[in-house]
Order: sequence, then structure tokens, then C-alpha cells
Amino acid sequence: MTQIHRTAVIEEGAKLDEGVEIGPFTVIGPEVHIGARTVVGPHCVIQGDTVIGSDNRFHQAVSVGDVPQDLKFSGEPSKVRIGNHNTVREFVTIHKGTKGDQMVTTLGDHNLLMVGAHMAHDVQVGNHCILANNVALAGHVWVDDYAIIGGLSAVHQFVRIGAHAMVGGASAVANDVPPFLTVLGNRAVAQGLNLVGLRRRKFPRETINAIRDAFEILYRSQLPQAEALERVRQELPDLPEIRTFLTFLDASTRGIVRCVDCV
Repeated sequence: MTQIHRTAVIEEGAKLDEGVEIGPFTVIGPEVHIGARTVVGPHCVIQGDTVIGSDNRFHQAVSVGDVPQDLKFSGEPSKVRIGNHNTVREFVTIHKGTKGDQMVTTLGDHNLLMVGAHMAHDVQVGNHCILANNVALAGHVWVDDYAIIGGLSAVHQFVRIGAHAMVGGASAVANDVPPFLTVLGNRAVAQGLNLVGLRRRKFPRETINAIRDAFEILYRSQLPQAEALERVRQELPDLPEIRTFLTFLDASTRGIVRCVDCV
């Protein structure tokens, strides 16, 4: 059964599915829908047009669905959408979208947002991602599946972090991070492949070798990017991971991170 602490404020119109738990002094706004078995701790505020899936855990003092820190925001009816099986730790903030994008901020499934992480307006985070302590994602940032962003890192607006990429702690990311890479620094530069992550996720050796070859062609061949990508298409096997790599680079609008003394 749904459990609501006597000091919580559940505004009229809010929808709580079976098994939801709401902690003391938490406020749930009238447009909020919380899915089954989701637990919301004490002193949280969830408001706006926010839909949350099932089996999530929000620790104390989380803020979801507030208006964005965007001076162009004019009260448009934007949204927050959160999937299933996410863990959201203390002092995380997730702001709703704006008319300058898709009008929605999205968090997928099976993600971990550590203490103080911030998702600004129109951010899109995929599945199985980790945002470590005090990560700051500016507006319109995309984070693809299985990406990890180290603590105290900041990501510039409109940047995209590719699938299975890793951003080292205390980095400032101003350009797109291709899939499967590790980047570090201020400004962040490519250090090489995220080999530890690829092995942990049991990528076959031949796939890792192909990704390494794509990385070498892109960053070490000294070819212009368009020519390097064409060489990848011509020389490497037609694997899903290589297609992901190429698709990401073809769509990049901010340019990709540079490589300095890659290892």
C-alpha cells in the first residue's frame, strides 16, 4: 500500500501508484505522477508536469521539476520525465525543459545520480549512466547509455557525451565526447579508450580491437575528420559499435574533444 508520512503535502491532482512511499516534509505538486514502489525521502520537492516511473529511490532534499535557470524561460508548459529503477541521492536538482528545445528534461532507467548532481533544462540522460558527486550538466546536454561522469565535472550546454564514455573527475567538457572514450582535464581532452568499462561490460575482444582501430584512425592518422571517418567506413568491420561511433561523429555540431598525448 501507498505510505505517506503525516507531515508530507500531497497536492490535489497528484497521482501516486501502488506501493509509493513519501517521507516527512516532502511536497508533491498537483501535476506529478509517481509510479509503483518509488520511494521519495524526506524534505523533497517534486513539482510541475513530472512523470516518474516505478522502483525509483529519491533520497532526502531532492528537487525535481522546478523552473529552469534560463532567463529565456517564460512559463511555457514544459516537462520532466523519469524512467524506472533510478537512484537519486541527496541535493540532486532536475529542472524542467524549455521551448528552446524539446520542452522536456529526461532521465532514463537504471541511473545513479550522486550527491549534488544537477540536470539543467532540456538535458537528456539515457540508461545505466552515473553522474558522480556535484556533476553539473548545463542546458541541452545529452548523455548516452552507460556513460560515467566523474565528480565535480561540468559539461557545457549542447555538448553530447557518447555511450560507454567516461569523463574523469573535475573535468570541464566543452566539446562532444565520442562513444567509448575516456576524457579528462580543463578543457577535457581524449586520453584513450574506456577499456575498463568495455571489459566490464564484456565487449568481445574483436569489438574492442575494432573500436581501438577507429580511435587510432580518427585521432592519430592526421587526416581531416571527414576523411578519417570515410577510412573507418571502408577499412573496419560493419559492427554495431562502429556504426554508433560513426553516427555520433556525423551528428556532432560542437566538434569533438581533442587528443593530446593519448595513451
